[in-house]
Amino acid sequence: QVQLVESGGGLAQAGGSLRLSCAASGRALSTFAMGWFRQVPGKEREFVAAISWGGGRLYYSDSVKGRFTVSRDNAENTGYLEMNSLSPEDTAVYYCAAVGGAVWYDAYSSSNAYEFWGQGTQVTVSS
Repeated sequence: QVQLVESGGGLAQAGGSLRLSCAASGRALSTFAMGWFRQVPGKEREFVAAISWGGGRLYYSDSVKGRFTVSRDNAENTGYLEMNSLSPEDTAVYYCAAVGGAVWYDAYSSSNAYEFWGQGTQVTVSS
């Protein structure tokens, strides 16, 4: 078991930046691959970014590629999502997720692949 807690959400203006954190407790974050997803009311949870156990593999959705950066600090048991050049279309609740198994390699963009989820943090981007 691992508990995940997101923070860093809030209100930003279009073109601005936010940095989300995902703090893990209960087990070492290094034993999990991680993903970031977002969801708006009435829509399915959408893949944003993923990072492998040691951070050597990074994946992004086309909608955020070049603007968002996923990273992790296993020594601090924390994952990060740096979001730049924000637009109102980025408004959503953002979730971090973790999975321990190799299923991640083939299914990193699928929410069904992840075992553990944070509670989410709201990001609102104004125009």
